[in-house]
Amino acid sequence: MRLSAAVIALLSTSATALSVFRENSVSASDELDVPGKSPLKFCDAAADRKDDIIIIEEVILTPNPPEAGQTLTIEASGIVKEAIVEGAYVNLQVKYGYIRLINTSADLCKEMKNVELECPIEKGRISITKNVDLPNEIPPGKYTVEADVYNKGDKHITCLTATVTFGRKTLGFFDDL
Repeated sequence: MRLSAAVIALLSTSATALSVFRENSVSASDELDVPGKSPLKFCDAAADRKDDIIIIEEVILTPNPPEAGQTLTIEASGIVKEAIVEGAYVNLQVKYGYIRLINTSADLCKEMKNVELECPIEKGRISITKNVDLPNEIPPGKYTVEADVYNKGDKHITCLTATVTFGRKTLGFFDDL
């Protein structure tokens, strides 16, 4: 349960942060990369995002990529083109390798409380910073998360995906051998 909570926190916090606003540390280079320094990518090409409610300007994750047992800082900024209201939701899918761990729909306004935001999110510029403590117990492996976010009335907010690989932790005293 703690693993799923950590994975949900990682992406739902990111998705929530981003909705109100990539595999290793790289700069945005292709049109699907979210600007900034993160493993986040858009699900759709730029032409397909033109009607999205959110314009994501930048997302920075520190550390990038995220590491088990570390505090993940998420900084996100963007422009909300129309108010995000009660009834907004996120379709969230989390995979561990090819195994689907989570496939659910969640109330976006409830999830936004995790980043100290509340519905409605009014039209205009928005910036958030959120710290998430990732547990040491995240099993090593490749995690893929997709968050497809909609406003009330099924108006598309954004869709984001990320792939993060968590490695095995070493015992510190062996590192110097």
